Amino acid sequence: MILDMSFPRELDYVKKNNIPVVIVGGTVEYHGPQCSYGCDTLVAEGLVKKLAEKKEIMLAPTISYSPSSYAVGDETSGTVHVEENAFEQYVYYVFMSMLSAGLRNIYVVIHHQFEQESLMPMTLSYMKAAKRATMTYLEKTKGQGWWGSESYKDYYENLEGEENPFAWIKVIPTMSTAVQNATGYDHAGKYECSILMSLYPEAVKLERLGDINHWFTKSAAEASTEIGDEMVKLSLEYLEKTIV
Repeated sequence: MILDMSFPRELDYVKKNNIPVVIVGGTVEYHGPQCSYGCDTLVAEGLVKKLAEKKEIMLAPTISYSPSSYAVGDETSGTVHVEENAFEQYVYYVFMSMLSAGLRNIYVVIHHQFEQESLMPMTLSYMKAAKRATMTYLEKTKGQGWWGSESYKDYYENLEGEENPFAWIKVIPTMSTAVQNATGYDHAGKYECSILMSLYPEAVKLERLGDINHWFTKSAAEASTEIGDEMVKLSLEYLEKTIV
């Protein structure tokens, strides 16, 4: 299911059955001369679309403009960077709207700057906005002191279940630490080029590697669809187990 193409009947079905609603957290970022600007977005989108062929999920619109950062290329490189505080406030309202609509099983899937599942500015922006939205929504609907009320006396017993409000919105990587260790992970190098080639071959042009020389793109010459296919396979196995 695709949210953009859905109607109230489909949304009611998703809410009633607690179907995962998946948002791709993408970027527009410089990835050397051989990878498209949408590399991070396309990797996450490609994996999520494949996941939708294996299990029932609802695909929400991708969020592409984000805190990419100018760590790789400066502001003339084509990277689009949205300052973290502004971005956090934006996605806060997205999350508030989804919670108010009754959605309780939301996932944000990110490929950008998630080495070893480390928390970087963009990821933290999503996470902070998610917790802020959840707290605001709970106070708005249940009133101040909701957690201390007698109706929440079983709070700790329900932390692992669907009743835990702080699990309503989860921010996860496309590739877990275990998957990264089993395959490899880089920026516009051998591994990222390979997984992008597997998902969207038209988004990689290895013959352009010589246009600009970067230390981080040199290994891209070793990229292959075979490596990418294995990365896709392991990433999908992880996502299928995690998005439930």
